[in-house]
Amino acid sequence: MRDHLTEAARLVVPRAGDPHGPLPPLLLLLTVVTGLVDSFSYLALGHVLVANMTGNIVFSGFALGGAQGFVWWALLVAVAAFVVGAWCGGHVHVRLGAHRGRHLGSAAALELAVVGAAWIASLTLAAPYRGWSLTLLVVLLGVGLGLQNATARSLAVPDLTTTVLTLTLTGIAADASRGGSRLGRRIVPIVAMFVGALGGAALVTHGHSAVALGLASALLASVAAAGRPMAASTAGWTAKP
Repeated sequence: MRDHLTEAARLVVPRAGDPHGPLPPLLLLLTVVTGLVDSFSYLALGHVLVANMTGNIVFSGFALGGAQGFVWWALLVAVAAFVVGAWCGGHVHVRLGAHRGRHLGSAAALELAVVGAAWIASLTLAAPYRGWSLTLLVVLLGVGLGLQNATARSLAVPDLTTTVLTLTLTGIAADASRGGSRLGRRIVPIVAMFVGALGGAALVTHGHSAVALGLASALLASVAAAGRPMAASTAGWTAKP
């Protein structure tokens, strides 16, 4: 147990000389953002996910198969927006990927721009969101989370995809038989996403849905701000792995 706790603590507060520098705790903040944003999108935007595309593909099948409660076209819009965001994230990687600190800071700033715009829109548009207002929010959030997913993939910090936990859970179970589950490290992003989803759901269900996006924007702002001093670093962790 002590080893697992130590492993978790080193992810949250990296040691000096960590091969990924300050990236792990910042990616954990982005994982919380995923929970907040997906709770808003699922509960306030007609059961649409903007970060987890597996769910949207499955939900689209449900909707076209006659299941009630899903807006099939909004699900497909979310997938398209996510792809556009991931494409943009790829271009950011091409330009800035050689320096991981500059890469993360710039990508977080871009994500803040679109998620922040969605937050402002949620404050000005009347709920329940329908038609063009639903489309606007889905597109903005989908682009932002697609960008985030592409960025996390490029940064290549193990177990910190910020959006997908299926492989993390698989790794815990599959590697346990070899004595290498890395439970302490892998449980932290699971908890981070759970906390974000729990907080977001509590806000949305109590009539404060815009606050969930406001908190997500605040976390993105903190990651973007942390990226400014990281951009000047010449430490070894900044190099592309």
